Amino acid sequence: MKILIVEDEPKAIEYLKTGLTEQGWTVDVAPDGEEGAFMVREFTYDVIVLDVMLPKMDGFELLRVIRSRSHTPIIMLTARDQVDDRVRGLREGADDYLTKPFSFIELVERLIALTRRSRAQESTMLRIADLSVDLVSLRASRGSTRLELTAKEFQLLSLLARRKGQLLSKTVIAEMVWDVNFDSSTNVIEAVIKRLRSKLDGPFDVKLLHTVRGMGYVLEARNSGADM
Repeated sequence: MKILIVEDEPKAIEYLKTGLTEQGWTVDVAPDGEEGAFMVREFTYDVIVLDVMLPKMDGFELLRVIRSRSHTPIIMLTARDQVDDRVRGLREGADDYLTKPFSFIELVERLIALTRRSRAQESTMLRIADLSVDLVSLRASRGSTRLELTAKEFQLLSLLARRKGQLLSKTVIAEMVWDVNFDSSTNVIEAVIKRLRSKLDGPFDVKLLHTVRGMGYVLEARNSGADM
């Protein structure tokens, strides 16, 4: 899952980014409304956390910008005593709200509920050959063998599984699994791919994760494990 947090308080940003990254989310941050509008134009997100009080462009104006171009689920953060803000946000297109201060566990549960609702038409279980990827329980297996994956390995596998048969470049993978500031020219992606391939394909006859040299990676069943 990829999330955008539009928030101007440094402590809140660090708290949310650290916590959500530990939960396996890919997190981008915008410290003001104008930067948030830019991020929404340039990138795709599964859900957005949007503070009402923002510099340069407030949360309501940014909410209207987002709603003019997408139906991405949005949860707004409001001050506890500002009932009018909560009502206004819901009327103008927000899907949910939380009042500050809030429980991180509650935020996570609300985010999961919003993304599940927005993907009601998408299966939560992906299958390729004998591979099963459960997007709800965050588990993957080949046949009866559970794959012990790290959070980043599972994020990468679920991205490839959603785009099965589709070639994904390092740039696309970097954007969807890491964040916008990640340098895709490093060897981090290759290192994670190597670890994932070892767990996903190493013990099995049918190879699923393939490298297309100079272009990227694709997840699909082939008779031969040879890469292109």
